[in-house]
Amino acid sequence: MKEFIQTLKNIWSLKELRDKILFTLGIILVYRFASYISLPAINLAEVGDLLEHYKNQGGNKQGAGLLGLLSSFTGGAFSHASVMALGIMPYISASIIVQLMGMAIPYLQKLQKDGESGRNTLNQITRWLTIGVCLVQAPSYLTSITQLFLPYAQFQSAYYVEPNSIMFWLPSIVILVAGSVFAMWLGEKITDKGIGNGISILIMVGILSRLPEAFVQEMAVQNGKGGMGSIMILIEVLFWMLVVLLAVILSVAVRKIPIQYVSRAQARGGVNKNLMQGARQWIPLKVNAAGVMPIIFAQALMFVPGLLTKFDESNTFLAGFKNVFSWQYNVLFALLIIIFSFFYTAITIPVNQMADDLKRNGGLVPKVRPGKETADYLDDILSKITLPGAIFLSIFAVLPAIVHGSFVQTDAFALFFGGTSLLIMVGVILDTVQQINTYLLNHHYDGLMQSKLSRTTGY
Repeated sequence: MKEFIQTLKNIWSLKELRDKILFTLGIILVYRFASYISLPAINLAEVGDLLEHYKNQGGNKQGAGLLGLLSSFTGGAFSHASVMALGIMPYISASIIVQLMGMAIPYLQKLQKDGESGRNTLNQITRWLTIGVCLVQAPSYLTSITQLFLPYAQFQSAYYVEPNSIMFWLPSIVILVAGSVFAMWLGEKITDKGIGNGISILIMVGILSRLPEAFVQEMAVQNGKGGMGSIMILIEVLFWMLVVLLAVILSVAVRKIPIQYVSRAQARGGVNKNLMQGARQWIPLKVNAAGVMPIIFAQALMFVPGLLTKFDESNTFLAGFKNVFSWQYNVLFALLIIIFSFFYTAITIPVNQMADDLKRNGGLVPKVRPGKETADYLDDILSKITLPGAIFLSIFAVLPAIVHGSFVQTDAFALFFGGTSLLIMVGVILDTVQQINTYLLNHHYDGLMQSKLSRTTGY
């Protein structure tokens, strides 16, 4: 404990690091404040939280579960009809699209190899594409409000402007697009002048902002009539801590591939080849190289099976795909995650380029020939470790459905026992700790979390 307190003092004593942390906290405060500013055309005081109101009025609980999952990524802005309702997700969608298009478009492939100037151009393309994504998502969001949550015929007092008029749609769309662009700008400012990973930090803050409310709701249910009392809450907290620990292990687990760097004199067969020893290093291949991207891809597709219920609303099997806690939804969800884990790992880990770089720099894997054989060897190892990583990731994704109803009673708190929310929180916190460690070590201080795990993994 004393070492941790001393580390906090070291952080505060570094003016550069202190200013970055305070700047980041200030940006987060602005982002959270903006998420509670409702659209000018809607009188939110008449209805309160849209999702809760929707369920209280007899709305589809299964549909509310899907929409609640989306709302968690915006810190509740989605269900508050906020100017930041779209949040940072359009930027994430645009980034994924640009990354996937880079596989097929030679111009984008060239930009990816052009260093800093190429990255700047790609960032500019992503920003413009973000606006395009917002122009698609904003009307969809407004349609869900005016037709699903607050039909004008029943809730006329909730609108300052009739929702069928251009005076409602045009300003609301412009404001929603501006809110998303503003969130993107805030994230980039954290990256440039804060502690880094700005976009990820804003997503994490939005998710964490829902945790206290979800925990209070769970306590109320467990301590209420029919609940199992405080002992069950304690069990839930301990189990949640175990899940977080496993998520950390999944995030930092690597398979180390030993490599040997041979000096130029050795490579030429010089006189010193018997006296000189090559430097031994490692290639760390992550067990979960794809991160949370397979879950994000799978969730984007999981809205499609739910749409099939419109063709046969009496089919109970298809109706299960609209419930995030049903077995139908989660079996398909897990299969998609495993498939996308292999797909995303294959397109983001360039084993051929890694093998070429090793050969160019005089590096080799012991007992494996440089070039194609090294690339095949790395690809084989990557395939073997991706399978258990993908299975573990899919278990994390469906864990909320497993614990829901068995001992966790509320939907909101169950979502924190796995899935994208937990993995994003763990990943961003680990990256942030690594950033702070870098600053401390550069000034000859011990890191924030110096342990055997952090020293061996770099986190």
